[in-house]
Amino acid sequence: MNRILKTLKWREWVFAFLGVGFIVLQVWLDLTMPDYMEKITMLAISGAGAGGEIWKNGALMLGCALGSALSSVLVGFFVARIAAAVSFRLRSLVFDKVESYSMEEINRFSTASLITRTTNDIQQVQMFIAMGMQVIVKAPILAVWAICKILSRNWQWSAATAVAVGVMVAMLLVILIAVFPKFRLVQKLTDNLNGVTRENLTGVRVVRAYNAEEYQQKKFEKANLELTKTQLFTSRAMAIMLPMMTMIMSGLTLAIYWLGAYLIDTLPTGAERSELFGQMSAFSGYAMQVVAAFMMLTMIFIILPRAMVSVRRIREVLDTDSSILDGKLSASSDGAPKGTVEFKNVSFRYPDASEYVLHDLSFKAEAGQTVAFIGSTGSGKSTAINLVPRFYDATEGEVLVDGINVKEYTLRALHDKIGYVPQRAVLFSGTVESNVAYGEKAGLEFSEEGVKEAVRIAQGQEFVEKMEGGYKAHIAQGGTNVSGGQKQRLAIARAVCRKPEIFIFDDSFSALDYRTDKELRSALKHETGDATSLIVAQRIGTIRDADLIIVLEDGAVVGKGTHDELMQNCEVYREIAYSQLSEEELGITGEVKNNG
Repeated sequence: MNRILKTLKWREWVFAFLGVGFIVLQVWLDLTMPDYMEKITMLAISGAGAGGEIWKNGALMLGCALGSALSSVLVGFFVARIAAAVSFRLRSLVFDKVESYSMEEINRFSTASLITRTTNDIQQVQMFIAMGMQVIVKAPILAVWAICKILSRNWQWSAATAVAVGVMVAMLLVILIAVFPKFRLVQKLTDNLNGVTRENLTGVRVVRAYNAEEYQQKKFEKANLELTKTQLFTSRAMAIMLPMMTMIMSGLTLAIYWLGAYLIDTLPTGAERSELFGQMSAFSGYAMQVVAAFMMLTMIFIILPRAMVSVRRIREVLDTDSSILDGKLSASSDGAPKGTVEFKNVSFRYPDASEYVLHDLSFKAEAGQTVAFIGSTGSGKSTAINLVPRFYDATEGEVLVDGINVKEYTLRALHDKIGYVPQRAVLFSGTVESNVAYGEKAGLEFSEEGVKEAVRIAQGQEFVEKMEGGYKAHIAQGGTNVSGGQKQRLAIARAVCRKPEIFIFDDSFSALDYRTDKELRSALKHETGDATSLIVAQRIGTIRDADLIIVLEDGAVVGKGTHDELMQNCEVYREIAYSQLSEEELGITGEVKNNG
């Protein structure tokens, strides 16, 4: 909560102080009204000649009521401004923090949980500030002030009020102890429900293709039922509080008037009875204010547990630092080779995993060369190239770019050197142009001509210019209004537009037909020949012209060389090649086949 308070600016602190001031004014006005009620009651009992004074005190009492209402409105305005400002900044802080996370932290929290923490949890905090702040301040002031007024009155009434307050406190503690753990569970179950919903929506085509709607429905219903049961438990527990409070309030009123009737009956004179009757009406007003204060505390206990769970979850995000630490080097030294990538005895295992995914990988790619990785699924190909942009850091060994360990670069400087095309092409809502010219790079100004050139190299010019609006054509979120091959070409164009030193293609040609694949690689070689390319591929045809091909099997290097060299001396590579291409396509002679 301290961290949340630190987000307040001077303007919000001014609003907070003004709010507290108006709360104090409201409490004073509320506690002044019973005094006027006492005077009016005594004047009414005294008989003739008191009409003017009754009207005067009635007007003053009405003024107190209007002043209290106006103060309440102003307090609501101030706390609403504070709550909106805090939630705005918290969302920004959480979003910025998540943006700095490596894949390790994102996988640890899960995407669904991070979405919940950015939306639902911050909404809970905003609600708590908007409703709870004024109650937290007002309830103790009102309770203490009203109790002080009560203590100067008849002790029998004070004792009855103390009993009522004791019962309320005991009830609040019991309910709080029973309900608080469930609020933490509610947020976790909300994460789970979001995760199931997100999984269903992202995989909706597979769900329909396999007629798995009923299975997904049961999966959703299970998560929904668990959340509903937990929320019903907390809602029912909280619902008990209001009628219990009403019963206590009604019982206290009855006790005050019963005791008052008894005490009045014991007094000998009418004047004393009139005075005590007036005091009783005033005391009843004070007692109701005490009960009201504890009813406000009830509201706090309804809002606070879930808000505190949400604060902890938000704090977990804000207090978790990325495992990928920024280096200090903002650029390579002058004269250093540009575009070189070297792995020195690199081994890697994922966080909390016992098995290594990569074992002792070493190679060097000179500027302008193409290095390709091939192997069976799960052999560690994508993992290897993900170490270059530091999506993960190598567990052992070194990854060097331009002769410098990637850990020494600032992430911004390192990423400025790289054009990355992921395994699953990602497009953002916007236009073709905004997607191709996506991001920033130091010293590079994106231009319309640069975008068109990048799209041409990526073999996307024909389909882009046929789209309505051309390069200004709308792209839906996730690129759902273009085909898989078109998405891949736009993703490749995005990398080309950055004019990087190093291209990373993570199985980025899989959705392309063979002709487009060949034309695209030819254009890349001709137009961006000075850049180094690291390619993960499943097709031999995509990588057979690479300067170096690395064959991986269970994370270990089982072959390294050119296509012809591997056909001669690597059994795993030969098996992959023969499974995809004919001997004629591979250019295999009888002599080479016999040697193999």
